[in-house]
Amino acid sequence: MASPFLFFPGDPLTESELRAACLDGLLVPLGAGFMHADAAETAWMRAASLRPLLGDALAATRLTAAWIHGALDVEPARHEVQRAVPRRSTDAQRLSVAYRDMQIDDGDLETIAGVRVTSVARTLADLARSENPVHLEAASRWRDGDRAAVIRAREWLAGARRFPGKRRAAALLGAASS
Repeated sequence: MASPFLFFPGDPLTESELRAACLDGLLVPLGAGFMHADAAETAWMRAASLRPLLGDALAATRLTAAWIHGALDVEPARHEVQRAVPRRSTDAQRLSVAYRDMQIDDGDLETIAGVRVTSVARTLADLARSENPVHLEAASRWRDGDRAAVIRAREWLAGARRFPGKRRAAALLGAASS
């Protein structure tokens, strides 16, 4: 579904023309494209802006998914993606993204603007179980500002199979204010 608020290089303007519009204050970069400077940056817009990057085979995960869900104010410098289909693809390895080749379960995905994104529960749980300090900081900030997301992530962890860092995630999410 195309949006009158999103522009991608080559459709119909070149990247140079789009960047010139940014210099004029008409557009701002968003994901793999550009949007009107006065348009609202919603979860739909953030997800749709990554459609050319993710296509049908990849899902936004971790920091990228947190950004799409609105838990992060700033777009990650490097998007984190994971395979969402059974077949492996070498195309993803050419992209400048952090790519995980293990297929993610369909039950942990939702679709926003035609883009697969890990659910709020799975995203927060993944960030909380990570050893990466940037992920842990994002999880802590999300935990402190969104009680409903914490409850969903705790439920997801309780029903999930064994994962590396599951205890760490439970401890971080259990520390949420009541």
